[in-house]
Amino acid sequence: MVFNANAREFVMSYDGFYDRLKVVNKGDFQYARVNFYISDIGTNESCAIKSGTILTEKNEYPLNFTDKAQLLLPFDKQLDSDKAVIVVEPQNPSHDCQLKLQIEANELEGLAFSKQSLYIVNEELDELLTDLSGFFVSKLMWFLLPEQKGVAVTFKSPVQFDDKNITCEKSVCYFAVENSWEDDNAVLGDISQVLKVTPWIVK
Repeated sequence: MVFNANAREFVMSYDGFYDRLKVVNKGDFQYARVNFYISDIGTNESCAIKSGTILTEKNEYPLNFTDKAQLLLPFDKQLDSDKAVIVVEPQNPSHDCQLKLQIEANELEGLAFSKQSLYIVNEELDELLTDLSGFFVSKLMWFLLPEQKGVAVTFKSPVQFDDKNITCEKSVCYFAVENSWEDDNAVLGDISQVLKVTPWIVK
């Protein structure tokens, strides 16, 4: 899901973020999250952020963000009620930036890197993707939903696996998760080398 934004400084309504964060908070998700990034429209690379602010009619709050241009937004009903807006200024004013919503698991503490763990994360990501698609689409227009074949795992450096269910392109490997993985706890590698896990969508 992508929203175009002004290149120099752009403003986004907080309610759109709040609605999606509410879905995550209502669900029982240990690993799956909805994260928000600022990226370059042309290259999809991060748009480094110079500054950010959360504004309401009466108050101003600092916007927290990472060096990967991820917006660290609070889940705050009051900000939603106060019709807050998010103001972001990119470091490079010539960048043509956009807001990108990403469903992912990037906090994997306590997990071993096994097929069983990937099965658990895959189930959570699939459930969150369905929940975010909304009642109308998931119940009445289910055929429009993208099919999640498994998970895409981004590593700190390129890796390879000798498994027909796993294909790798540089630092990203695609795991075709099967039901048999639910009870397969054989370790595949070092979890500390994993940056994030995202849904592998087949269109």
